Amino acid sequence: MIICVEDDDSIRSLELYTLKNVGFEAIGCPDGATFFEEFRKTRCDLVILDIMLPDMDGVTILRKLRQISSVPVIMATAKGSEYDKVESLDLGADDYLVKPFGMMEMVSRIKAVLRRSGKGGKDTLASGGITVDTGAHEVTAGGEPVVLTLKEYELLCCLMKNPETVFTRDDLLTRVWGISSYSETRTVDAHIKTLRQKLGEKGALIETVRGVGYKFNEQNDI
Repeated sequence: MIICVEDDDSIRSLELYTLKNVGFEAIGCPDGATFFEEFRKTRCDLVILDIMLPDMDGVTILRKLRQISSVPVIMATAKGSEYDKVESLDLGADDYLVKPFGMMEMVSRIKAVLRRSGKGGKDTLASGGITVDTGAHEVTAGGEPVVLTLKEYELLCCLMKNPETVFTRDDLLTRVWGISSYSETRTVDAHIKTLRQKLGEKGALIETVRGVGYKFNEQNDI
């Protein structure tokens, strides 16, 4: 889980939208008080922390956070002075982004920090030329990186964790979307279609079991 601490609603929404669409779980907080409340009850893997906040500044939050946790922190601020950067890094920040920054730059920095912290590669799924780093939320197919939406990523993980197991569409709706409705099974078909397309030739590893559903065929020689 990534927590984005940002008081600007539009920026925070964009950060969350981007993170969720590349496969991360993420929540947003508008201020320090809300952040610490969420941090106490959430398994947090990384924090994106703005410096200019309404109740307490990001440096103060970082200082307090370092007294209780070593969770990776990336500072995000409109301030670009050398002093702010050095102060944050000296207090234990793991990286620094200066606004305005691109969302893909943010994602790249997050993945790099997670890898350095050891949270980006503890768990790996690998079969048939597809590799999923479940810590860094990175997917490769045939050695090439693949960018998936959150639901496509969760579908792939579900199938790869249970190779040769046939899942009905209702099974996948329940496991990935948390719902069970026969009328919504077309949603599964649509996501499987785009997932296969993004995986290229490796998409053939996700087989259709006629009249039943889908399975991951790790024995398929592609």
